[in-house]
Amino acid sequence: MIRLGLDQEQIARLRKLAKEIVHGVAPIIKRNTTVSVERAIVRLMGLDGIDNDGVPLPNVVVEAVRPRLGDGVARHVAAAMLSTGMDINQLGTAVANREVDILSFPEPPEDELEDFWTEQTSFTMERIAERVKERNEYMKEYPPGPQPWKYVIVATGNIYEDVTQARAPALKGADIIAVIRSTGQSLLDFVPYGATTEGFGGTYATQENFRIMRRALDEVMKETGRYIRLVNYASGLCMPEIVVMGAFERLDMMLNDSMYGILFRDINPVRTFIDQFFSRMIDAVADIIINTGEDNYLTTSDAVEAAHTVLASDLINEAFGLAAGLKPQHLGLGHAFEMNPDIEDGFLMELAQALMLREIFPDHPLKYMPPTKHMTGNVFKGYIMNALFNLVGVWSHQGIQLLGMLTEALHTPYLHDRFLALQNAGYVFNNARHISDAFLVNPDGPIMDRVRTVMDDTEEFLKKVNDSGLLDAISNGWFADISRSPEGGKGLDGVSEKSPAYINPYIRSFAAYLGREEELEKWM
Repeated sequence: MIRLGLDQEQIARLRKLAKEIVHGVAPIIKRNTTVSVERAIVRLMGLDGIDNDGVPLPNVVVEAVRPRLGDGVARHVAAAMLSTGMDINQLGTAVANREVDILSFPEPPEDELEDFWTEQTSFTMERIAERVKERNEYMKEYPPGPQPWKYVIVATGNIYEDVTQARAPALKGADIIAVIRSTGQSLLDFVPYGATTEGFGGTYATQENFRIMRRALDEVMKETGRYIRLVNYASGLCMPEIVVMGAFERLDMMLNDSMYGILFRDINPVRTFIDQFFSRMIDAVADIIINTGEDNYLTTSDAVEAAHTVLASDLINEAFGLAAGLKPQHLGLGHAFEMNPDIEDGFLMELAQALMLREIFPDHPLKYMPPTKHMTGNVFKGYIMNALFNLVGVWSHQGIQLLGMLTEALHTPYLHDRFLALQNAGYVFNNARHISDAFLVNPDGPIMDRVRTVMDDTEEFLKKVNDSGLLDAISNGWFADISRSPEGGKGLDGVSEKSPAYINPYIRSFAAYLGREEELEKWM
C-alpha cells in the first residue's frame, strides 16, 4: 500500500483537538435525556407494537411518563412491572388502554430495583449477543467479498419490491445493500410499525421491514456463498430506537452521523448529540459499523475549498464514536469524490484526499461516496467519472464504495443501471487491484502539496472550532456553509434535564460490556 509518510505529530495534534472539541459537549449529554433515548430503553426491554390508534407503544409509555421524564422511564416502568407483575408488553398495552397510571406506583426498594434491572439488562444483552454470534458464524461460513465492498442502494417505497430490487445486485456482486428511508422519516418523532408498501423516495425503516430484508439477503448469501451486509438509517429524531431495531434484526451497518441531521435536516443540535451518543453505545455492543455523512458537506460547499471540513468532521465523528465505545473497525467515516470534473488535476486532488484519509484512519472501513453534484445527465461522461472514482477507491484501499450510477441526475436507478455500476466497479477493482503496490508518490509533487494544504487547513479549522465550541461553530455555519442554532431546529421539546433520581440501567450494562466504565462516567 502507498505510504505518504504523513507527519504523525500533526495527526496526533488533530486528534487531540477533535477530542477536546467533543469533550466540550459531554456536560450537555450527561445533564440531559431525550424522549428518543427513553423510548430506546423500553425497546431494549422488548416493548413493541402499536395501540388502537396506530401509535407505537414506546411512544405511548414515554408520553405517559413525560411529566417526570427527568427521572427516566426506567424508574417508573420498573415500579409498575414490580407492582403489577406485568411484562413490558402487557404494561405498554395497559397504559395505552388507560388501565394503569404508570406514575402512580410506589418506589421499589433499592435492592429489588437492582435485581430487576440485572435481569432485564441480561435479557437484552443475550438477545443482542445472539445476533452478533449469528453474524460471525455466517461470515465464517460465507466469507464476504474483498474491500472495497461494493455498496448499492434500493429505494422503491415497497419493502417487498425492495427485496426483488436487492436480490438482483446482490446476485451480481454487490457486497452491501442499503435500503433508503422514505423521504422525511428522519423528521418523524416515532418509528412506523410493520411491513410498509407506500414510502416516497424510499421505504420506511421499521423493525418488520428490517426482518424481511435480512431474511431475503440471507437467502442470497446461501445462493452466492458470500455474506451480504444490510444497511439502514439511524439518523433523525429516532436515532437510538432505530439502532435498537437494527441490533435485534442483525443489521450490519447503520447511517449514524453526529452532525448530518443538524445540518441537513435542521434537527436540534442538543437533541442530536444526546441521541447519537446513546445510539453509538448500542452500535458498539451490537458490533454494527456506522457510516457518517461528510460527503454531504461537499454538496453545499466547494469540494476543493472545503476539503478540510471533511477531514475535521471525520476526526470529530471518530472522537465521538471512540468515546461511546466504538472501535476503529466500526467507524465507516465518510468522504466523497465531488470535485468539479473540469478543473485541472482534479483527479490528483481526489486521489490525494483519499490516500490522506486512508493513512490517517488506517483501521477504519472508510465510506467513499461517488460523484453526484457535478453529474449533468450525460451518461457517458458520468460513467467515466464513476470509473475514475472506482480507480481512486481501489488505489487508496477504501473500505465501503457506494457505487455511482451513470443516470445520477436523471432518475432513481433502474436494475440495469445498478448492473452497469457493478460491472464498472468489478472491472476497475479487478484490473487495478494492486495498483497501490506499483507506484510511489513524489514527495515534492502535486499530491503531497495538496495533502499538506488540507492537513494544515484542518488544524487551523479545528483550533478555531475548539476555541468557539462545537455548538457555536455549527451556529456560525462553519460546516457545510449551513448555520443551525442550539436553541432552534426540530426536536428540542423532546429534551429533558435529568433529575437526581434519573436512571438508565443500560448505560451501566453497556459500559461494563465495553470495558469503559471510567471513560463513560463523564458522558452519561
